[in-house]
Amino acid sequence: MIAADTNQVISVARTWIGTPYQHQASVIGGGADCLGLIRGIWREVVGDDPCEIYTYSSDWGEVSRREVLLEGLERWLLRLPVDLSKSGTVLAFCMRENSIAKHLGVLGHDDQCAPYIIHSTNRTGVVETPLTHAWQRRCVAQFEFPKRIDEWQL
Repeated sequence: MIAADTNQVISVARTWIGTPYQHQASVIGGGADCLGLIRGIWREVVGDDPCEIYTYSSDWGEVSRREVLLEGLERWLLRLPVDLSKSGTVLAFCMRENSIAKHLGVLGHDDQCAPYIIHSTNRTGVVETPLTHAWQRRCVAQFEFPKRIDEWQL
């Protein structure tokens, strides 16, 4: 699989900054949750949504121990070792110790090579924030977008 252009991924992700938080949404400027942001970037960089996203509750990560989010990411993205060095990759986070992954963001690096994430939270909507040590500790997986869906094994 050929990976998508990381500069394009970051550029597209930045166009989402300021989009308000809306559970299950994926509309630039209208509303997005963290998965909606990744879906929106996918549509701009790769193509149409690869599958239907089923309704999920806001507490879906509290009621099951199944790694639903990681399973979906592994189906459509290329998993990388977590090293936080490659801009334009998708990071998956556990929000509590010993919990399943339930938050996503896109990794970038500023001119001084300091890492940041572009992500959507229910308090902020889509923002760019430093990838602090606290966020780094919560990162459990790293993925990259394919260049085109037909290059991926469906």
